[in-house]
Amino acid sequence: MIFDRQQLETFSAVVELRNFGAAAKTLNVTRGAVSQRIIALEEALGAPLLVRDGNVPTPAGEAVLRHVQALKLMEADTLGQIKPDTNGRTGIAVAVNADSLATWFEPVACDIARENFALELIVDDQDFTLSVLTRGEAIGCVSTAGTASTGFVAEAIGAMEYQCVATPTFCQAHFPHGLRLHDILAAPAVLFNRKDGIHAVFLERLLGFPIRGYAAHYFPSPVALLMGVRAGVGYGLVPSMQVQPFLDSGELIALAPNDSVFVRLYWHHWEKAPPNARAISEMVIRHARQALSQLPPESPDR
Repeated sequence: MIFDRQQLETFSAVVELRNFGAAAKTLNVTRGAVSQRIIALEEALGAPLLVRDGNVPTPAGEAVLRHVQALKLMEADTLGQIKPDTNGRTGIAVAVNADSLATWFEPVACDIARENFALELIVDDQDFTLSVLTRGEAIGCVSTAGTASTGFVAEAIGAMEYQCVATPTFCQAHFPHGLRLHDILAAPAVLFNRKDGIHAVFLERLLGFPIRGYAAHYFPSPVALLMGVRAGVGYGLVPSMQVQPFLDSGELIALAPNDSVFVRLYWHHWEKAPPNARAISEMVIRHARQALSQLPPESPDR
């Protein structure tokens, strides 16, 4: 079959805006026209594309959305070859975890934005970014998942090192004898959010068994989390790239300097991608492998 471009653009707008009325305003058509186009596309494909409660794509809709994104990138690449001085910018999205964005990914994002793109960064925990990619909402993502979904490639890019840190005053008050179970249960930790599992991983590896029930503050940005630790409200796991200057100055100390946590990261992208999308993946991979720790493939995470 031959896809109807209006129907594809309408479907993409509904998924992006999660609302038929908002999509209608953006496309300058009636809400009825939006509904008719979606129904016609579903009938032509013989499959439902949207879960109407929330207007999120079905598995078939995810495949169509990836097709729309690839089509836009292919058109932009072709136009760039014909008219290199074109002023139009193609919208693309990349999913990345907050810690990466606050450290090694920031210069990559700036490099991408300098190209002929309008860049959207979708930020989520590294264990949850993959779903953004498979739904067709991004052209690539940074994830902890080492296995790629069908139609995608997962490339190892390195590991983010985290250290457990606190102020000297906090350590004296809460951990006078080191990280003992009784003190861990009583001392407040500073976590990113409720999805943040790295603190629990650190404690389990340190003690040899899982631990729950400890007090925790939630500061949902890397800058805010580090600020909370520096302010002495708790202790927490912070990327080494971010915290090293404060360790060097003595403002913070490492509570377990020999027990860093390394979180392996992977760049997931389309298996078949237009040249401009491939160029973005190459840019991300090249910079990540320079900035992140490169653990041997057979080496277990510490």
